[in-house]
Amino acid sequence: MKKYSKLQNAVLTIVTVLIVVIAAFVAVWYNELSSISTIEMIVDANEENKSAPVYTMDVKGDYYFGDFIEQGGASSDAELIQFIVDNITKGIIPINMSAPEIGCSSFTSVDEEGNRYFGRNYDFTTTTGMIIRTNPGDGRYASISSADLQFVGIKDGAYVDSLMDKILCLAAAYTPLDGINEAGVSCGIYMSYQGEEGEVVATNQLTEKPDLTSTTMLRMILDYAGSVEEAVELAQKYDLHDSANTSFHYMVADSTGKSAILEWVAVSDKTDTDGSKRELRVYYNDGDAELGKKEAADEFQYITNFIVTKDYYASDADKKGLDRYNEIEASINPNGDNTEGVISEETALGILEIVGRRDWDARNGKTDSNGITVWSALYDLTNKEVTWISNEEFDNEDAVFTFDFSYLK
Repeated sequence: MKKYSKLQNAVLTIVTVLIVVIAAFVAVWYNELSSISTIEMIVDANEENKSAPVYTMDVKGDYYFGDFIEQGGASSDAELIQFIVDNITKGIIPINMSAPEIGCSSFTSVDEEGNRYFGRNYDFTTTTGMIIRTNPGDGRYASISSADLQFVGIKDGAYVDSLMDKILCLAAAYTPLDGINEAGVSCGIYMSYQGEEGEVVATNQLTEKPDLTSTTMLRMILDYAGSVEEAVELAQKYDLHDSANTSFHYMVADSTGKSAILEWVAVSDKTDTDGSKRELRVYYNDGDAELGKKEAADEFQYITNFIVTKDYYASDADKKGLDRYNEIEASINPNGDNTEGVISEETALGILEIVGRRDWDARNGKTDSNGITVWSALYDLTNKEVTWISNEEFDNEDAVFTFDFSYLK
């Protein structure tokens, strides 16, 4: 039998320990390392139009969202961050999440073949985007969603270059801003700017229900809702705690043509200065007559950045995004005889282009902080796919992408 020297034995011991440590590390971080390995830049930054890079990532495993729901969610950004740090980064990588003031718009439509669509513009400034594909299993739906990486600490439209940056991207599964799941349900989130003039007050419900923050509400809908009705039922079971002292409302749609606007509005506080007094109000596309004559007649829905609840504002001048809201309706139903919202896919993309912020602001003399449409997404709820356009470059084939659920096969 071959004998080893003390030095050789020591080396073998060290090598064995290293192998065990590496094996344990890989076992613990397997899904996270696998997810990081899929990160790919699909659009480079372009200084000429102030656009940032865009990435894709396939999230491996269940990203612990079932555990998050089981523990009762989170009632603040701090609680959400702690959960992500404890579970996704294993307690060793800090994360700083934030929610900037964003301006966005959406609408639903149908084409002549009966295909249902959900269109969405995400308006902000130069910021890095990411398309996230998930397949969590365990009774949850796979989904394709869009995230602004500023929400997870990638600032100023920066590149995702370092290992640390890529680890931060793992948290983006918890910060979707719009998306579609394999059941044909789409949802988007939009700033609602609630509160007294000049002040934005976050929704902060304080009942005995479990808790969700703004983007985790959208993640829950994508993961668990097989229809608009299921999305509403889920939202009704939770207290909403808006992120970063801002306020949001939502629109959700499914492949049957059903859609709804979800917003949280105070019942007794007329100035809406106390987010704890807000209650969920739901306006379905076939039951929103109280919002106005056009809304009553139109079977399609549309949303921008003001609360649609009647008499919430003293005047129309207080409604942020009312001009884009009216433009979307007029583009789909210009003569009042297209109440079903029947338009082609090309027309739907054209409407997203029309209300894209660069061109819109130039044509209408607007100047505000949300002067860029970071991405436009047209979700085909019938065929379960999305046409995704970076930074309003509708005519640039290198900036237009199609994503579907073929990755599940």
